[in-house]
Order: sequence, then C-alpha cells, then structure tokens
Amino acid sequence: MRGGALIDAQDKPSVWLKLAHGSGSAAFGIKNNGFDYFLLLFYGTVVGLEPGLVGLALLIALVADALSDPLVGYWSDNLRSRWGRRHPFMYASAIPVALSYFLLWDPPELSQMGLFVYLTVLAVMIRTFITFYETPSSALIPELTTDYEERTSLQAYRLFFGWAGGNVMSVLMFGILLTGPLGMRDREAFATYGIIASGLILLTIMTSALGTHSRIPHLHRPPVPKEPFSTRRIFREMVETLSERSFLALFLATILFAIATGLSAALTFIMLNYFWGFSEVQIFIWTCTVFFSALLGAMIAPVATRRMGKKKATIVLGILAFTIQPAPVMLRLFDLMPANGDPLLFPLVLTINVIDLALIIAVTAVAYSMIADLVESNQVKTGRRAEGVYYAAMTFTRKTTQGFGALAAGLILSAIAFPTGASPETVSPDTLYQLGLFYAPSLLFLWLSALFFVSRYRIDKEGHEENLRKIATMQGDAS
Repeated sequence: MRGGALIDAQDKPSVWLKLAHGSGSAAFGIKNNGFDYFLLLFYGTVVGLEPGLVGLALLIALVADALSDPLVGYWSDNLRSRWGRRHPFMYASAIPVALSYFLLWDPPELSQMGLFVYLTVLAVMIRTFITFYETPSSALIPELTTDYEERTSLQAYRLFFGWAGGNVMSVLMFGILLTGPLGMRDREAFATYGIIASGLILLTIMTSALGTHSRIPHLHRPPVPKEPFSTRRIFREMVETLSERSFLALFLATILFAIATGLSAALTFIMLNYFWGFSEVQIFIWTCTVFFSALLGAMIAPVATRRMGKKKATIVLGILAFTIQPAPVMLRLFDLMPANGDPLLFPLVLTINVIDLALIIAVTAVAYSMIADLVESNQVKTGRRAEGVYYAAMTFTRKTTQGFGALAAGLILSAIAFPTGASPETVSPDTLYQLGLFYAPSLLFLWLSALFFVSRYRIDKEGHEENLRKIATMQGDAS
C-alpha cells in the first residue's frame, strides 16, 4: 500500500510495531509525570516560588500551546519529504526537548520574578518541543490500522508506556533520590532527576522514531495542494476539519478529563504526605503499584471496546472510575475513614487507588482512540486526511493537565494558605480539612461533566466501517 491508499482493515499491527510505536509515549509520560507530580512541589516548596505563580507560568505556556499545537499538526499533515509526513518532526524534537527539560530542574538562584520568567520560558519551550514529537507520533495511529478495535489496542500501548515511563521516575525519586534527610525537600535530588529524565526522554523518542521508520513507505502521502500556500487557506482548512460535531464533543470532554487529571496529579503527593500522613516508604510503595494499574488498564480498554463500543465503554467505565476516586477523601471529611497512622488506612486507600487508576487509564485509552475514527469521517466530507490536526488537539488537551489543572491546584493551596516547606505534622487539621473540601468535589464535578460531553459523540463501529466503504468507493471512482 502506497500513496493515499488505506491500510486494509484486516492488516493487524504486529506486537513489535505496537511496542515500538507505543514506547515513544514514555517521553511524554516522563515529561507529564514531572510537570504533574513534581513541578508544583519543587518550585512551590523547595525553590520557594509562590504556588500561584507556578500555576500562572504553566497557564501562559498553555496559551502559547493554543497557537503552536494546531500549526504543528497541520504542518505534519501536509509535509512532503523522503521521510514522510511525521518522522522528520519526531527526529528533530529529540535533543531540544531533552535539553530544555534538563534545565527546568536546575534553576539558578533568582528573585521571585526571575524564577517566574525562567519557569515560564522553559515551560513554553518544553511544551512546544514535545508537540513536535507527540503530535506526529500519535497521528500515526489511524495510518497503522483502520481496524476499529485495533486502534484502541494501539492507544492502550501508548497509554501503558506513557504511565509506565512517568512512573519509573516516581519510583526512582521515592526509592532512591528522595531518601536522604531532606526527603521531598532535597533540591539536589531534583537536579539529578532532571539529568536522568532528560536522558530517558532522548532515548525513548529515538527508539520510537527508529522503530517505526520502516513503515514510512506505507503511510499516506499528501497530495499537492490545489491552492497556493496562504494563511487564509490554512485557517479555513483547520476550521473545516475541527468543526465536526463529534470532535467538538470529544474535545470538550478531553479538556475536562485533562483538567481533572492535572488537578489530581498536582496535589497527589501533597495529599499523600500531608492529608493522609503517609511516609516516604509508603509513598514509594504507592508509586510502584502504578505499574499494575497501567497494565490492567491497558488490558481492560480493548476488551471493553469489543464488548460495548467506544462511547458506551467510556461512559460505563468512567462512571465507575470517577465516583471511586474522590470517595476516600469525601469519607474522611465525614470522619468515616480510619485515622492517620491506623494500620488499615494505607492498604485501604492503596487498594482503592490501584483499581480506580486502572479504570481511569482504560477510560483514557478508549476515549483517545475515538479521535482516530474522526479521520475517515473528515476525509469523507473534505477529501483530506487531517490526523495531525486532530492529534494536535489531543496533545493540547493532554497538556492542559499542567495548565488549568496546575493553576487550580496552585490556587487551592494559596486559598487555604498552605504553608511553604512545612513538615506534615506542623500543618493544622483545619488546613487539611479545607484541602480535602476543595479537592474532592472539584474532581467529581469535572469528571462527570466530561462524561456528559462524551455522550454527544456520534461515530460508532458501524459508522466507522461505512466511512471506510465510502472512501474505498471514492478512491475507486478516482482511479
């Protein structure tokens, strides 16, 4: 299969191809893990930057993303090169994103304003460089297979490697780097983390790019445009592509998913260490169990898709996951959970988290795979394949986890006057109660609102296969 021909629906990607393609998501996972779990902790409690300014820096970077993401997506849809549409971006991103990520975790001694500017500039750079990798790499999914279920499987591999890659760094942090006398307030440990994480980002991007390089001759090649290049043409085509109603529903849903995930992630270690009173050893065990959740979630997603279809699977699994997640905190607010230090507390909360996180990962994999089915729907209407534009929107929504999610987390900490650099035993019970009171209801509202928008998505398996038949007819008539 060459040129604009579609991969046959029976062409199942090999396990090796799924591993090679999915492994690159570890780079995004490492970056996301650092931004989600450690950035607010590092800059807000170790470096000493006011938490609200940390959230504002990430929000500014998010605004820059709103401009760069769709442009990179459109560019990668229309690039004509001997290495295809996607791989030149993947190769070019490797060194810049690794270098900028390294610099993020070793800031110089600066004033509050200086730190704010330093963080803002690097956050914009990292977001832009990771877009040059993640968007083209994700956009390969619709081209690697047209099979409805196999697309969920490909996405599940990416989600597994994304979560596993990020979690490797959490295990390293709590198992080795943060075990000194300063614990989570050890600045040198974060600098070492930056060196290791940036090296792994470089390695995984190159591994994925090289591992999928052999597929370049079999991927879609964009036709020569009928109109000359112009800003108006680009804008018109992107608006036409993104005006699909099912896309708008999924876009709004994933924005809310991402904000909720970012809020939860930014406060995770603060909740574990301060709200629940877990020790560094218990937090280390907690991080290790994420591997089981990622594997279980990656297994659940394809099975749920086969049995229920993508939309129903997302809603059913989502209702289970999103009511479970805030439940322990809500129960604590009503004094219905064991007290901190009770031997039953840690295994109880840990077990709930392992199951709930697996469901959340499964929901995410199924929901993200729904993006791939929009490609053929758009092709039927416009005659163009716009994987990059769609996955740029996906990359944008995923990165809102560090934008609005981190901003919300920073505002919560500022609103309750959470002390900077304080040890867990010195934080007042009233402050911790307020933390839980803001945290749990906010998550529940965001998750359930996202599921409402998922219910507005309209492309099912039958609709996808009908789109494939229409495209085959169009290509037959053209030949």
